[in-house]
Amino acid sequence: MTLMSADPVTDGPGAAELLDRTRTAVDPQLRSTVETLPGSIRRVAMYHFGWQDAEGAPAAGPAGKAIRPALVLAAARALGAEEDRAVKPAAAVELAHNFTLLHDDIVDEDPTRRHRPTAWTVFGIPDALMAGDAMNALALRLLAEDPHPASAAATARLAACVIELCAGQQADCAFESRGPRDVSLDECVAMAIAKTGALLGCSCALGALYAGAGEAEVAALDAFGREAGLAFQLIDDLIGIWGDPERTGKPAGADLVARKKSLPVVAALTSGTPAADELAELYSRTALDERAVRAAADAVERAGGRDWAQEQAAERMGRAVEHLARAVPDLAAAGDLLALAEFVTRRTR
Repeated sequence: MTLMSADPVTDGPGAAELLDRTRTAVDPQLRSTVETLPGSIRRVAMYHFGWQDAEGAPAAGPAGKAIRPALVLAAARALGAEEDRAVKPAAAVELAHNFTLLHDDIVDEDPTRRHRPTAWTVFGIPDALMAGDAMNALALRLLAEDPHPASAAATARLAACVIELCAGQQADCAFESRGPRDVSLDECVAMAIAKTGALLGCSCALGALYAGAGEAEVAALDAFGREAGLAFQLIDDLIGIWGDPERTGKPAGADLVARKKSLPVVAALTSGTPAADELAELYSRTALDERAVRAAADAVERAGGRDWAQEQAAERMGRAVEHLARAVPDLAAAGDLLALAEFVTRRTR
């Protein structure tokens, strides 16, 4: 099932409009917070966000999609709060997310992000690493210093989330040293929920906390975000194999070049099909050239990995809507959350 067919209440503002509105609401707080960082660290962070070029001159580089802060604001609105009350937690989750991006780019040795050289390739690994660490601390400080009644609970929740997503990232890295058939699909799903779903769930939960919601509503919105986050990761993994470099800003088949054990890859490897054997042989090689990358993508598709990931993304979104209905029984009030959830499973980059 898809959200479009599941419920018609997504006819309000489209996701693109919601994300633009989020940027307008959150970017001033985000930028003013980043500008409190010490000079050398601030320079790396300002470059990463696209606000400065490598020389420190003002720039208008491409920004991130702002999905996580948009979820914070949308969750607060769904529960009856004014969105300006939730701007600080929205900025905090965007800081935490970008801390992970800085570190991920180093771990994955990615040369580009958002169509620009990654921060570590410009400033070096130590400076990019320290900037990421500082942004994580900044996110927690922003919440801890907020006089809002939900500040303490939100700070603790974001801190726990960061620990969980770090564990997910560590598991993802550990998969790389294991054989092509040594990672189970259950392990891979658990990793993706921790690595991606946890922060989307936390974003929704923080919006609920700042709206004064009770424990049951906060938990339900966290579960909604986690399921949507897994759907997001499933689509992201498909893009990592079949995404258009002109849209993604990354080389074609980037995840296959790195021989990542992403969700569609592990689904293919564990399918018991002849194509799974072909994929396992390719993944056992020390490197994949362009021809081998095309062969690996074809093997994933023939082994059913692509179809499985697409079906799972739709199923997980169905579960997400069920959780959302427990927190917001009148789904008309949750139209923005539904629009954002729809967006993450329909995106192409």
